[in-house]
Amino acid sequence: MKPLADQIRPTELNHIFGQEHIIGEDKLLNRIVASNNVPNMIFYGPSGTGKTTVANIIANSSNKKFYKLNGTSANIDDIKNVVSQIGTLHTLNGILLYIDEIHYLNKRQQQSILSYIENGDITLIGSTTENINFSIFGALLSRCTIIEFKPLTVDHIVNGLKRAVLLEEKRLNMNIKYEDKPLKYIAEVSGGDLRRALNTLGLVISTNITYDSSDLFIDIDKAIECAQSKITNYDRDGDSHYNLLSYFQKSIRGSDPQASIHALARLIKGGDLHIICRRLLVISSEDIGLAYPQAIHIVKACTDSALQLGFPEARIPLAQATLLLASLPKSNAAYKAINHALNDLETMDVGQIPRHLCDTHSNNAIKNENSYLYPHDYPNHYIKQDYMPNSIKDKVYYEYGKNKFEQSLKTYWDKIKKSIND
Repeated sequence: MKPLADQIRPTELNHIFGQEHIIGEDKLLNRIVASNNVPNMIFYGPSGTGKTTVANIIANSSNKKFYKLNGTSANIDDIKNVVSQIGTLHTLNGILLYIDEIHYLNKRQQQSILSYIENGDITLIGSTTENINFSIFGALLSRCTIIEFKPLTVDHIVNGLKRAVLLEEKRLNMNIKYEDKPLKYIAEVSGGDLRRALNTLGLVISTNITYDSSDLFIDIDKAIECAQSKITNYDRDGDSHYNLLSYFQKSIRGSDPQASIHALARLIKGGDLHIICRRLLVISSEDIGLAYPQAIHIVKACTDSALQLGFPEARIPLAQATLLLASLPKSNAAYKAINHALNDLETMDVGQIPRHLCDTHSNNAIKNENSYLYPHDYPNHYIKQDYMPNSIKDKVYYEYGKNKFEQSLKTYWDKIKKSIND
């Protein structure tokens, strides 16, 4: 028996939930269907957001011969079989080829259809959950209209579930009643995936039907039992992984402990302990840095503890480090300084190291052995002399951050250096 999501798959665009930016009156996909002029397209976005359904609707509305492949199992012979149908009696109006999970096709497989979509023999619709800039061959991408499918909200999914209940009532000839709470629960734990939510609902219905009753009541207990647990949308090699890490760091950088701990919880659900530790260590220097130099020592202790403990206990020192970093004053002065210095090495002639600063055993130093001034021989362990190469002697890489610690350093050195100049 087909899963519920496949049984009730919409056949019209107005039955699609979400995607209001591309579906609706005078929206792009509606205009494409109405015009019967289908361009080559790549649909990208999370699972269960309607990509396959929309492709089927467009295919059914066109007068082209429809072929469907799945990138997870398709090979070059499958593509050749489609190509071989070009110009036959039943493809006189052209071929519409839908390739689901197109990112699984290798470069050679993607290239094999390039000339056919270029001359119009084949119209391609591909769908993917991956970053199209990395997963789709550039020449193929440039010949397609790129359409984003956005994540569904809980309300979108609840509305999809309500539609499914009505359709199942008619199919099963029974009364299905429900509370709002179980439908919302199913929607929330589906991770934005309507297909997953519908299949959970299908399980609720099929496992609670009794032959001596034409009534079924869906309560929260039935929903929890069939949903089991929430599936977090976390792919360690995909966009969601990098988006979540970005969200984590930007929340800490923005000094929002609530968002930071929420982002950490999402990362913990993904289970990649090492990447969390690595990102916390980076943040302690990149975003807090000299505003609170002890941060990296504390974070190192927390991450070492987390790695030794493992999950689930690792969540506690990770939370400690996250909340500390989110609550501390911020400075990216060190980050900016080293980036500026590295950039100069790549883009300009920075000159030679000053001779009086060379190693004491080098020829340059021997020739200038009396020119180096040893700072510890002078008051406050400081004496003015040239340290920068002559060609960049006026460069400023490090600028004191606007925080208490760095400003205290600035005050100290301004005072010392002013006394030398005076």
